Amino acid sequence: VNSGTTFMPAVMIAEMIVGLPINIVALWIFCFRMKFWKPHAVFLFNLLLADFLLLVSVPLRIDNHLRGENWVFGHDWCRVNLFMLAVNRSASIGFMTIVALDRYFKVVYPHHWINQMTFHQAGWLTALIWVLVIVLRIPLLTINLLYEEGNRTLCRSFTSSEEPPLAIKLNQAAYVAEFVLPWFLLLFCSVRTACFLHHRGLDRQKKVKRAIQAVCVINLVFTICFLPGIFTGLVGLCIKKFWPTDCALFNQWTSIFIMSFAFSYLNSTLDPLIYAFSSSMFREALKSSFIAFPLDIRAKLY
Repeated sequence: VNSGTTFMPAVMIAEMIVGLPINIVALWIFCFRMKFWKPHAVFLFNLLLADFLLLVSVPLRIDNHLRGENWVFGHDWCRVNLFMLAVNRSASIGFMTIVALDRYFKVVYPHHWINQMTFHQAGWLTALIWVLVIVLRIPLLTINLLYEEGNRTLCRSFTSSEEPPLAIKLNQAAYVAEFVLPWFLLLFCSVRTACFLHHRGLDRQKKVKRAIQAVCVINLVFTICFLPGIFTGLVGLCIKKFWPTDCALFNQWTSIFIMSFAFSYLNSTLDPLIYAFSSSMFREALKSSFIAFPLDIRAKLY
């Protein structure tokens, strides 16, 4: 089935046009405008690195959809491309969750030992997350992900076959688990933080309101980007299991599932909201950059 030949490229191109410059500015701020990094900034920076994995992978997907979902770059590039997209998704979920937990402990348990984490310990934690994410997604590099359908060559990390390979099953399990577990954890952190602060009468303090807003923004970005793919994917699996002969319905939901990837790719555009809401250092660096930039231009002109 030809899914989103016009819709997907248009959306992905728009996301690239908006997301790439925003992330370049964010990278510049992290590298050149933030003079002091706390562990929280380390987590946000790694979320930014995950977004760049997406941004360098999306152009091949745009080309793929412009050709009517016909992959022309061969087996190896198909595997690498899908692997990088999967790593981006897993890493984004991992670092969003870590950022939310960091805010949660700062507010609800301010004297917990986790809040004493050093810069180097944060670096080791992020390295561990990257290792886990890569190991989780390595199965995608071990099998052929190209499928012939009529006169098209499909490059997909899922298949409609009755008995998919073990690597595909592992990928599907990871796809669901890495959403469901962090999502409930994020919801718990949001509700627990709001109730804790309201009970203590602290929810009107400016600094505390910022912490609540940060967790809520992470929840919002997480849900917008990843829930559509999970919902449509699970519906497709149910159709395949309980109505295996209804090919038209299955193909329709496959198309909807593929179009839901547009929401997943949106995370690179929305993640800068997380930087702005959850890090006062990033906000201050951003403000000072906007103030300093016109002054620098004037100094060069005059």
